[in-house]
Amino acid sequence: MPAIGIGTWHMGDDAATKATEIKAIQTGLNAGATVIDTAEMYGNGRSESLVGEAIAPYDRDQLFLISKVLPNNASQAQMEAHLDASLKRLGTDYVDLYLYHWRGGIPLSETVDELQRLTTTGKIKSWGVSNFDLSDMQELWRLPNGVKAAANEDLYNLGSRGIEYSLLDWQTQHHVPLIAYSPVSNGDQLGANLTTNEAVLTVARQHDATPYQILLAWAIHRSQILAIPQTSDSEHMAANVAAGEIRLTTDDLALLDRAYPAPSRKEPLDVL
Repeated sequence: MPAIGIGTWHMGDDAATKATEIKAIQTGLNAGATVIDTAEMYGNGRSESLVGEAIAPYDRDQLFLISKVLPNNASQAQMEAHLDASLKRLGTDYVDLYLYHWRGGIPLSETVDELQRLTTTGKIKSWGVSNFDLSDMQELWRLPNGVKAAANEDLYNLGSRGIEYSLLDWQTQHHVPLIAYSPVSNGDQLGANLTTNEAVLTVARQHDATPYQILLAWAIHRSQILAIPQTSDSEHMAANVAAGEIRLTTDDLALLDRAYPAPSRKEPLDVL
């Protein structure tokens, strides 16, 4: 699938922007994106409802829908009911990937076993995790069904490279793709004002691209990564998808590395 999908965090919250947001999602799909990432948490389900309206005219089998279950709902007793509610809002009878949004108080083994059971119902095609660090993934892998996790979704961008120290290599070795959320950062997130950095601007000029496109191209330059940027602007959405065609050179990557070096020690997992 294309390495750039559509994120929907903060979408669906305002009725006044609903039509604009639906148009943005559809612009992304028309430009070639096939992955849409959402969650029951986003707007208390309003994001899923928005996605459901946006995808209604499209061939469902050509889309890859990701949603997430909240930790408090990730028990054997509650998960399926919350999945059913997500499916109803999305207007579909299955999601392609269902993620455990972050770790909570329910035993990981119980959550994993229920996620795996739900694959037998046809309501989810695969399952994975989100906001998991290396120790979480190692614990997951020790569970009988843990190795069936299809992906891990973490915050990752040029200004937030902590997972490169150990987690990203572990996922590569274990064939677990990374879904990168906030791949162009979130404003001045974590002190990294990425879009105005001179190295980013230099690479952007060399590729006749925007800084945002360079940040996306950097986020997906490893083959195991899917980036899910969010925008409610149709023009920006089309540019996001087009960034998947940019190929950064060795010199580009070296320049960006000097501006934002890879971690030299283990760092706490960045979370938004």
